[in-house]
Amino acid sequence: MYEEQFMAAAVAEADINLTSNEGGPFGAVVVKNGKIVGRGHNRVIAKHDPTAHGEMEAIRDACKNLGTHDLTGCELFTSCYPCPMCLGGTIWSNIKTIYYGNTQKDADAIGFRDDVIYEFIQTGCKNDSFLKLEQQGREQSITTFQKFAAKSDKQMY
Repeated sequence: MYEEQFMAAAVAEADINLTSNEGGPFGAVVVKNGKIVGRGHNRVIAKHDPTAHGEMEAIRDACKNLGTHDLTGCELFTSCYPCPMCLGGTIWSNIKTIYYGNTQKDADAIGFRDDVIYEFIQTGCKNDSFLKLEQQGREQSITTFQKFAAKSDKQMY
């Protein structure tokens, strides 16, 4: 359920980078049962890690705090529409609701390239000048998948 206080907390996380310069102006919180269980702001520059987006940092913090990889029942409040990586992380963590403040176009207007990445995905990843995707070595890598499929003690997530 949308609550203004949680969006305010996400924006406060984003505001940290206006003075810390740890990364872009993006922040997020993960909420479960009306309580913030994870916080994060973009730390790409500080961590030298292109995956340290606000949403990913909040998801990692929530997982650590709750002692689980499964955030079923949680909601994500973020200062901006998530990039494809953060959407994927949210889906993998089993969060079913995202509330966002700014749009992709707003991020584009201040110099971030989310729109270019979304366009690449929407065109079927066919722009080799942006990113080349080429399948190689399936006969080598498929054996690990086959062995995993045969395991009786595997845990799916």
